[in-house]
Amino acid sequence: MNFPRKRRWFDALAWTALALLVLVTIAHLVTRPPAMPEYEKVRAGWKSSEAWLYDRDGQLLDSERVNFERRRLAWVPLGDISPAVRDAVVQNEDRRFWSHGGVDWLAIASAARARLTMGGTGDRSRGASTLPMQLAAFLDPSLAQPGKRDWRTKLRQMRAAELLADNWSREEMLEAYFNLVPLRGEAQGIGAGAQSLFGKKPAELNRTDAALFAGLLPNPAAGAEALGHRACRIAKAKDCAAIRAAAATLVSGEHAARFDPALAPHLAVRLLDQPGKRVTTTIDRRIQTAAIVALRRQLAGLGADRVRDGAVVVLDNATGEVLAYVGGVGLKSTAASVDGANARRQAGSTLKPHLYAQVIEHGWLTAASILDDSPVQLDTASGLYVPKNYDHSFKGPVSVRHALASSLNVPAVRALVIDDVQQFRDRLWALGYHGLVEDGEYYGFSLALGSAEVSLVEQANAFRIFANMGKWSPVHFTDMRDDREVPRQIVTPAAAFIVGDILADASARTDAFGADSALRLPFWAAAKTGTSKGMRDNWCIGWSDRFTVAVWVGNLEGDSMRAVSGTSGAAPVWRDVMLALHTGHPGKPPAMPGGVEARQITLPGTREPPRREYFLAGTAQSEMAAAPQAARRPRITSPVSGSVYALDPDIPIDRQRLAVTVSGSVTGYRLILDKRPLGDADAGQQILPHPGTHMLTLVDPGGRMIDRVRFTVR
Repeated sequence: MNFPRKRRWFDALAWTALALLVLVTIAHLVTRPPAMPEYEKVRAGWKSSEAWLYDRDGQLLDSERVNFERRRLAWVPLGDISPAVRDAVVQNEDRRFWSHGGVDWLAIASAARARLTMGGTGDRSRGASTLPMQLAAFLDPSLAQPGKRDWRTKLRQMRAAELLADNWSREEMLEAYFNLVPLRGEAQGIGAGAQSLFGKKPAELNRTDAALFAGLLPNPAAGAEALGHRACRIAKAKDCAAIRAAAATLVSGEHAARFDPALAPHLAVRLLDQPGKRVTTTIDRRIQTAAIVALRRQLAGLGADRVRDGAVVVLDNATGEVLAYVGGVGLKSTAASVDGANARRQAGSTLKPHLYAQVIEHGWLTAASILDDSPVQLDTASGLYVPKNYDHSFKGPVSVRHALASSLNVPAVRALVIDDVQQFRDRLWALGYHGLVEDGEYYGFSLALGSAEVSLVEQANAFRIFANMGKWSPVHFTDMRDDREVPRQIVTPAAAFIVGDILADASARTDAFGADSALRLPFWAAAKTGTSKGMRDNWCIGWSDRFTVAVWVGNLEGDSMRAVSGTSGAAPVWRDVMLALHTGHPGKPPAMPGGVEARQITLPGTREPPRREYFLAGTAQSEMAAAPQAARRPRITSPVSGSVYALDPDIPIDRQRLAVTVSGSVTGYRLILDKRPLGDADAGQQILPHPGTHMLTLVDPGGRMIDRVRFTVR
């Protein structure tokens, strides 16, 4: 009688069991967790967002943010994390971490009861999520996507945590958690967090820091009041004033500044291009610091209304290693991120030593040769080129030594005429000035006065050849002792020695720089200054027996400096750096190489006293005099090319004649004004001017043009 009823009951039970099995199977399938990576793979795949620059002794110089998705530092081993932080995080986030299997079922039950009795409110509502569960979400973002915190996602996260607990050690999970946890702002992991939030290393965090760190985890964006309250509860402090103050400091971002020395930001940008990259450079931290201090002091003293930017490069003469690289020091710069040491700027007079070295080594001039520092006009494809000296005066007959040491422009142009523009351009290219991509005709005679654009690194290395007796080799930012080029002889040792002696001669530059300028040091050193057109760039490059120091001062945006010259701008920085380099070890003069001879000379017809001079062997003379007027090439000395004359309406026109003067022996020479004969050149001709532009030409007895000038009458 009861058999059918029992059968129906067993059938219902079977169907229920089957349904439950199907439901469990479906639940198992839909909550299948993502595969969890191995600990070793996670650690090996960690990439810092930063890259680091070190000096030659392994000390940190600078760091550079390379990856801007998150801010990460190097992976921090668990042993390098403060025990106070480890304990605070475990106690507050997952107190049974060391005993459960990835999921804390007691915590889940407690959280469920709290939700039922208190509606899920309160500061402890996150307590059911264990460290392995949070770590699983860090490893696979699908387990913690915004808007998907449903039961299925939670179950998948719990199962993933159990997988981690089965395959990772507790120490590995805790270490990974500390490195992957997102913190305030862009910081990820305790390395970046300790640095940006506390200004400390992870091992240096104290109990107050630990309470704040643990207090941030539920809500990294919490305000000072909420964070201080939570941290105080975690620390179980009786007096929370200190913790609240620390919370306010943390939230204010006071420690957000970089934790590195920031001694070489421009070099860091140049060398660091991959996340996690570590580059050990040839930079000497002591020398780098001295260069920064010297440049900052000088720019601050000059004032931002006069000049805003500067750069310094220091090279080891023997190796070419870069010992200091300062691309700028900020202050009131309006282009602080631009690398002043690598930017190309107009060279000014700094190319003259290379020009004189070339003509001296060819034997075309000696250090005692006389050049005429007087007005000159050179006919070029683009018109007349009329060089002028820095002070707009002329010194008359001067020796090459005096012309180079005093940086006279007209003698340098005359030297380039003796040399050859293309040949000089090729020499500059060989010296490493690789911004000169055009041929010599493009630059013209202005190349002698530095119309080309060069970088400070190129300048330093080109001048280093004088210290190395004419041998050139590339600079090195990193240790390349096993892969260095064999030095190439660019300038002869004799010419390099003579140019160096000229630039170290304080008496020869007295007329231009005074007897006690910033270029004069208490030991042997040679230096050359330069100022570009429009006062936009100011240079000082020089060397001792061991170091080459190059300094640039100017405005990176290209506007002119105000009242800044070679000796008042870059030279004081050069002097300070040189003195710092040679503290206790004064520079020594170089030994005279073979192929050079010394002789006592006199220079009649000039303002220069008798002296001991150096010559290439076979070119020495005891007396060097300027050529007499009769032996010089005739030329028009007045009017000066480019002059502009204004007629006075209150003076009769026949009283406003222009006198024409011609130098040299001009018997038989004639003057032509605007293609019309004016008369004999030696007859003291006068011009009755009328408004307009005029061309005055001097021709020899055969009708060949010898000189010409262009002037304007208004």
